[in-house]
Amino acid sequence: MAQATFHAPRRKRKVYESYESPFPIPLSHDLYMKDFKICQAEIINNFVIVRSTEDIELLYGKGYFGKGILSRSRPGYYIAEQHLTEKWRASKLNLPVISSTKYQRHVEWAKGLLEEQGFDHCSVDKILEDYTRPINLSSEEDNVHENPSNESITDVKPDEIKGAESFDTNETDQMILEGNPEYDPLAKYGSDTQDMKEMCEELDKETLEKMHCHKHDDFIVHCGCKPEKLNLQKDSEAVGITDESHEYVLVQEEDRDAEMEDNDTETSVVGKEKLVCRQNPFKIFEYLQLSREEAFFLVYALGCLTVNYNKEPLTILKLWEVFSAIQPNFQTTYIAYHHFRSKGWVPKAGLKYGTDLLLYRKGPPFYHASYSVIVELVNDKFEGFPLRPLTWKSLAGLNRTTVNVSKELLFCYLIKPPNFTEKDMTSPECVKEIKVQELIASRWVSSRERMEQDEL
Repeated sequence: MAQATFHAPRRKRKVYESYESPFPIPLSHDLYMKDFKICQAEIINNFVIVRSTEDIELLYGKGYFGKGILSRSRPGYYIAEQHLTEKWRASKLNLPVISSTKYQRHVEWAKGLLEEQGFDHCSVDKILEDYTRPINLSSEEDNVHENPSNESITDVKPDEIKGAESFDTNETDQMILEGNPEYDPLAKYGSDTQDMKEMCEELDKETLEKMHCHKHDDFIVHCGCKPEKLNLQKDSEAVGITDESHEYVLVQEEDRDAEMEDNDTETSVVGKEKLVCRQNPFKIFEYLQLSREEAFFLVYALGCLTVNYNKEPLTILKLWEVFSAIQPNFQTTYIAYHHFRSKGWVPKAGLKYGTDLLLYRKGPPFYHASYSVIVELVNDKFEGFPLRPLTWKSLAGLNRTTVNVSKELLFCYLIKPPNFTEKDMTSPECVKEIKVQELIASRWVSSRERMEQDEL
């Protein structure tokens, strides 16, 4: 067999972030208890989603696991528009700035959501009119500034709203402003905030029996550990509802009342721009979506992730069963994913290039993908039903596509041992029994072959 030639990966020209070391594997119990953090994920509509901002930064920063649902790769969605932020930078803004077009788009989304909930058109218009009206300022003279471009700006903080009072309550009451009529115009249409707080203040026996202790891998009622204090602030941070940058925004609108005089021409009305503080009627948050292979690797190989379904943590065996039922080729693709991750590659889905996986060195921000991987499951004689049947024509087209994007086509053969049955694939222990053989397919060019022969 000819010796395969491995080419150096092609580095990206512009890199905007520094490289962080991947997840450490704890070698002792003390290290596990001190520095090792277990992230939380949940299955929603057969997809694995991470909501916590801290977990998102940790998972993506240490190994580039998953991708943002609103971003191309790194979860970096922010409601503010960059060019408007730069435009109003001299005014020392403390709230995100968006255009009136984007704000109206959020209003339309909120309108459609309310109509789906059964509200009539008159009620929807009244609700949105109350919610999106400009915020009254406590002191207009102190909050109006002029920037170098002669554009007026209203610089307002959420605690500077007219009529807002200081509450001598706990942090939970201060964090939830949506149920307070002084802050939330929708409070008069119904709010169950107080009932929700009273319900969450105490944990009943049934809830305690279902709470899981990550330190001892057992239920709290069995190990004797005390449950963490349940508060609304922690749960709100997990879903992102306490982000003030999403609650209040500055909308750039045209000031049609402004007039400008020109000595050379007659007096004319010119549309000037101003910022108006409003509440955001439709909040969008960036979540991290993990592939099933990534999620299972974090659970099974690294032990730094817990996947919940209906608020219940799934065991490793149950998670393998669920992912295998959702994705028919999950078992084979995970074994290949586990193999390449263990060798230091960063595998990603290769669907856009017609393959199973793409292999990156260090991570997508630093290098382009080096290999497009096709996974096949065979026996010790390299026989078996192909998971991806390829004809010579389709193979030539796939190879040409791979070469055109500066990658190499790599076949990953998963070799089953003798007497290996389908029942053995129902457990993740099969990862330890299967061997892996890599094969790089390259296109044979006759003219290049003749040139090499002539040189010899």
